[in-house]
Amino acid sequence: MSGGRILGLDYGEKRVGIALSDALGITAQPLVLLQRETDPGVIDEIERLIEPHEVGLVVVGLPISLSGNDSPQTKRTRRFISKLRKKLSVKVVPWDERLSTEEADRTLRNMEVKPGKRKNLRDVIAAQLILQGYLDQRSARMEPRA
Repeated sequence: MSGGRILGLDYGEKRVGIALSDALGITAQPLVLLQRETDPGVIDEIERLIEPHEVGLVVVGLPISLSGNDSPQTKRTRRFISKLRKKLSVKVVPWDERLSTEEADRTLRNMEVKPGKRKNLRDVIAAQLILQGYLDQRSARMEPRA
């Protein structure tokens, strides 16, 4: 993979889950959960992750409704992506994250994580699922056709 690792974000009103790809861009691992007070504060934290983790791309989950329309959260996320693009030195791309939070909840229930602990894990697991979906799609596009 050229251009470094990939950072995946699950942007929310209260928290931002962050995941990181491996150096080959094959797997995604949970990295950190940020408490969101302001967008500039979160963006500064994300910017501090870029160099030490050798990040070359940021993928942000875009919560498009099942009907395909923008919800209020979709609009907030689009504004956040615009701010990220202005501040970061790496490319920022949106990624359809439909149902990633629900899938994260299901994963945590299957792992028998206690309900009180799920809230703080949900967003980083969602970020991991968003990033893994992006990596899988990218890998499928790169495979030679028979």
